Parts: sequence; C-alpha cells; structure tokens
Amino acid sequence: MEKRISLLRGLLLFVATVMLTACGASYQARSMDAQESKLVDPTILQKGGDDQALYRYVNPAVKMSDYTKMIIDPVLIVKDAELDVKERENYQKLANNALVYLNRELGQDYQIVTSPEAGTMRIQFAIIDADSSKPVRNVLSSVSPIGIGMNLVTYGATGKQSGVGEISAEMKVTDAMTGMLIGAAIDKRVGGKNPEGIVDTWYNADQALQYWAKQVRYVMCSKRGGSNCVKP
Repeated sequence: MEKRISLLRGLLLFVATVMLTACGASYQARSMDAQESKLVDPTILQKGGDDQALYRYVNPAVKMSDYTKMIIDPVLIVKDAELDVKERENYQKLANNALVYLNRELGQDYQIVTSPEAGTMRIQFAIIDADSSKPVRNVLSSVSPIGIGMNLVTYGATGKQSGVGEISAEMKVTDAMTGMLIGAAIDKRVGGKNPEGIVDTWYNADQALQYWAKQVRYVMCSKRGGSNCVKP
C-alpha cells in the first residue's frame, strides 16, 4: 500500500513538473541533428551548454566590441522548394516576423545598415523546419485523463508534448567586409501548453522566433562586455 502511495506521489510530481516547466510559449528541444545546418559546415559546430543553442560556434579571435553596425539579411526558408502554396504562405509569415524581431532587438544596440562598411557584421537567419500546433490534440492531451497519460509518454520519450508546435532555425554572423565567420548557431524549440497555441496554431513557432531574437542580442551584448545585457 505504501509503495503504491509512493508511486502515485511520484507520478503526480512528474505530471506537475511537466505542466509547470512546459507551460511557456516555447522551450528548447532536447536534441537535433547538427547536419541540418545549411549556412555553415556542420563539423565546426559544438554542443552548446545551458542557455545556449543546441550547437554553436564562436570565433575566439573576434573582438565583438569592434563592431557597431549590422546588416540583417532577409530570412531564408531552407525547405522552400518542398512547400505547397499554403505552407509557403505560413513559412513566409514566420520569416517576415523573424526579420522584424531581429531588427527590433539588434537595432537597440547596433546601427542597422544596408551596405558593408568598417565595423559591420552581417547576420543571416534561416528557418530549417516548422510545424504548427494541433488544437484538438493539444486540448485532449491537456484535459482528458487518457490524453494526459499519452502526453506524458510522448514528453518522456521525445521531450515534446502532444499537439504543440515546433521550429528549428540557424544563424550565421560574419564580418560584412571580409566575410570572416564570427559565429554560428543551430537550435530547435518546441511549444508549451499555452491557450494561445490553440487559437493561433503558429503561436509557438512565432514565440520561438521572438526568443531567438532576444537571445542573439543578449549573447552579442555579453560577448562585447556590455553592462546592460538583458537575458530573455
């Protein structure tokens, strides 16, 4: 009897932990394949640590404080040729939003320019893959006992809850004048159990893009020794 109670308590604790930690708009996926990188040679990427992209590269010879300007290229869609008309429309909306978020965040610290000049970085951002949330599955896996159980199984096996959206992307930063690689990262985020993700099926992916824009600003601020770096 005591053993059953102990197991039940453990299960309830696990359920509470999953629900509390995964209720945000998005959180980092457990893993992804670095070979998905299309902007840089994936062999240079190393596994990231806490609060870092899943795989990343930072050029140790670069002094970030030397850069004061930024060129932000239009966001690329890696699988554009594979998408149908509706999918391309959704991906393009995400790409357009990502460009807005990057300009909004980085424009607070850098002068955004359109042509290479001394002290200018170029940032390229690409959406590798994205998937919308599935409202019906999302609701059932949140309120139905069977659905909650299946959701826990799915989360335990994959690190992603049932019915939520996901997105993977990569970024490359170079010296705009010389083309020297300054840094690169590839990451994947999955959605949490937000009510907004039921109404707007691309909410999770869009929130991940906003997180990445803030994270890029934070990392660059930290690398140049800024004193007012805002962690997302």
